[in-house]
Amino acid sequence: MATASLDWSQCPAVESVPGRVSGAWVLRDTRMPVSVIFENLEYGATIEEIIENYDVTREQIQTLLEFVARSAAPPVPMGGDTLSDARPL
Repeated sequence: MATASLDWSQCPAVESVPGRVSGAWVLRDTRMPVSVIFENLEYGATIEEIIENYDVTREQIQTLLEFVARSAAPPVPMGGDTLSDARPL
C-alpha cells in the first residue's frame, strides 16, 4: 500500500509528533503507527482483531479508512458525475 504518498496532515485521525515513534504518522493520542494497521489488513486481520490487539477504536480505524478512500478516489468533474453524460459507442 502506498500510504507514504498521501497527505496525512489532512486526516483528522492521525498525527505526527517529533520524538514519538520517530515522528511516524500514528493514530491521534496513541503510539499506533498507521502503517501497522495497513500491514495487519494486508495480512488478513479483521478490523475487530486490530481493535482488540492494539486497543484502538472502531471510529479511529473508520476515519482512517474513509480518509484513504477519499484520497484514492478520482476527482469528480464540475457538473456532476461522469456517467450521466455517457453515450453508447
